[in-house]
Amino acid sequence: MFEAKNKSEKLFQLISYGVALTALLTLLASGSIGFLNTFFFLIILILAWFIEGSRWQISERIGVALIVLVVPFFYLDWKYQLSGFNSRDAFAAGNLSRIILILGSIKLLQKKGDRDWVLIYLISFFEILLAAGVGISPLFLACLLIYLLFSFSAIILFEIRKTSSSILEKKEKQTLKLKSRSLQSSQLLRLPLTSFILLLLISFIAVPLFFVFPRVGGAGFGNNLNGITSLTGFSDSVRLGEIGRLQQSDQTVMRIKVEKSDGKEVRNLRWRGVALDSFNNQTWFKSRPQYSEVIGKTEQDYFALGYTQDVNRLVTQTVYLEPIETPILFALANPVALQGNFQLINKDLESSLSAPRANAGRISYKVISDNVLPSESELRKDDSSYTPQFNRYLQLPENLDERIKQLTGEIIQKAGAKGKFEQAKAVENYLKNNYGYSLEMKAGGKDPLADFIFNVREGHCEYFASALAIMLRTQGIATRVVNGFQSGEYNDTADVFVVKQKDAHSWVEVYFPKEKVWIPFDATPAGGQFAQGTSSGITSSLSKVLETLETYWIQYVVSYDNLGQRSLLITLRNALLGLKATVSVWAESAQRSFGKWWEQVRGEDGVNGSIVAILWGIGYLLVFICGIFSLIWSLRKLIRLKLWEKIRAIFKRKKETSVVEFYQRMQKVLAKRGLMREPHQTPLEFAFALNMPQALSITEKYHDVRFGEKKLSKDEAQEIEDWLKDLEKNEKT
Repeated sequence: MFEAKNKSEKLFQLISYGVALTALLTLLASGSIGFLNTFFFLIILILAWFIEGSRWQISERIGVALIVLVVPFFYLDWKYQLSGFNSRDAFAAGNLSRIILILGSIKLLQKKGDRDWVLIYLISFFEILLAAGVGISPLFLACLLIYLLFSFSAIILFEIRKTSSSILEKKEKQTLKLKSRSLQSSQLLRLPLTSFILLLLISFIAVPLFFVFPRVGGAGFGNNLNGITSLTGFSDSVRLGEIGRLQQSDQTVMRIKVEKSDGKEVRNLRWRGVALDSFNNQTWFKSRPQYSEVIGKTEQDYFALGYTQDVNRLVTQTVYLEPIETPILFALANPVALQGNFQLINKDLESSLSAPRANAGRISYKVISDNVLPSESELRKDDSSYTPQFNRYLQLPENLDERIKQLTGEIIQKAGAKGKFEQAKAVENYLKNNYGYSLEMKAGGKDPLADFIFNVREGHCEYFASALAIMLRTQGIATRVVNGFQSGEYNDTADVFVVKQKDAHSWVEVYFPKEKVWIPFDATPAGGQFAQGTSSGITSSLSKVLETLETYWIQYVVSYDNLGQRSLLITLRNALLGLKATVSVWAESAQRSFGKWWEQVRGEDGVNGSIVAILWGIGYLLVFICGIFSLIWSLRKLIRLKLWEKIRAIFKRKKETSVVEFYQRMQKVLAKRGLMREPHQTPLEFAFALNMPQALSITEKYHDVRFGEKKLSKDEAQEIEDWLKDLEKNEKT
């Protein structure tokens, strides 16, 4: 009895410690605590397990004293930043995580009653809530599912343990023994299965609700508090060098899924951010930042941004943007329409898009662009003059080094370039082939652009874009500088482009008045233009798998909004329509076949054709009837074989509780024959009175198990099954 009780108590403690452990791992998965803190609290957890039930456990009084001392210390640490953290707000979440873990650790280290276990469960639950508020990821979801499994098991086992304890105090010794064994069996075999079934049932209800109710953009769940706090280079003014600082970070900015109307591959992808038209030798800026068009949603729930001459040229981009502190919306050039959870869209004079939003949470939106450009032959013919409204794209900074204009003229003359396109290509090729790429800030002084062109002769994309734009302006060619991102790395598993800060890029747009289009030019050498494609290797494959999970998580969980809901409903509707169409085609085909067969029966193909059709009809009818009878016969056969009972017997181990059932089964068989045990008869007296060898043998085995604590072997269990079958056969005869 005591051994069984001890095993059940150990199981209860193991599952309860599992609840605390999974809550700790969930905090780690959310980023609330680091690996060092996790390791420290894991050591405490292991120590608490090994001293459980020993004299080394601290008393409740000492535990309360420790809590009284710890809580004020953490408050002072947060208030005066004793730990040396720079940001009080950033420290708050981690500090709260450590407080909760310290409280849980103290409770685990002390002697525990039922109330203490309940407090440990509550502390673990608050850890889960805190982790969910900080950030939700696929790893967090996996830890949460394990936590739920442990929690369900712990709650069920806690109630079994509590109820069993109250019963054990009132029962006799024999009853105590049986009850204790029954409790152990239910814990070891049925508890995990019950918890798993409960989890499946909850998921069965929760998952449909999850997709029925869309998430609201920027909600607390799904925000990444460890995301990008500042994304330089995407404002109304950008100083030379800011993009270069971005390019040294490997942090993800966005994930983009691209779809083209004609299904062809889209090339030369650049995610346009802001365009700047004025330069003062050190900074690019917007000369008219106050001029912007505010665009509202149409009745079709999208923002109309432009037009296209051919819908087959349209490219759809679904952007999943990480938390950033800029309102800029990135997209391919020449956006036609946009869908997203925004109230308004701002479009400035340079066709840059932005959307005011309340917080810096993850957002998703869909952009449709027409990025098809005129051919080179058409651009070569375009040498029209600019109207006065384009003068700001010809502006040059004061005190511009005269050598820049002279050098540009020499480059164009040497290349023999005619017209805007050839001249732009000549200067682009010169910079690309005669200068080096570097992320180091080597150019400086009052005129860093001239220092780059004539002295340093190497730099990053901003310097190449600035040089190209200003050099072309000295020749009367309208230009503007664009800051955005290159395509990023394509993940073929998730079918998305993963764009990181290191993909930040600057290029130039040249205006061609006859074609009425801005054409991109990029003078950055190949070293600064990251190749579009996929990498290989085991590490890369693993990275792609993790990135795919993260993408699906963001796409279907964090950023699942009314657009995603609408897309899901459209997919379901199309599937139902396809099923309906298939059924309709099948029904029409069957109707035509039946009509043709009926025409043959009526004799339209002659008497012989009618006889053949009737015979075919009889044959089909006989096959159908035979199929029905075969199905009924098979079902009856399966019922008689009692396959379900046999399958259940295979997976159900013959322990004490299941063995006692065979005696009850014998009593039911005998009762059908009118043989009932009298109240004054013992089981053996009843068996001797029956004068049935099978009943006597079964009763003797029952006594061995019930009162002798004997465990039946596999052969003995099969022998009992044979005796029961003999009794059942005798009953039928």
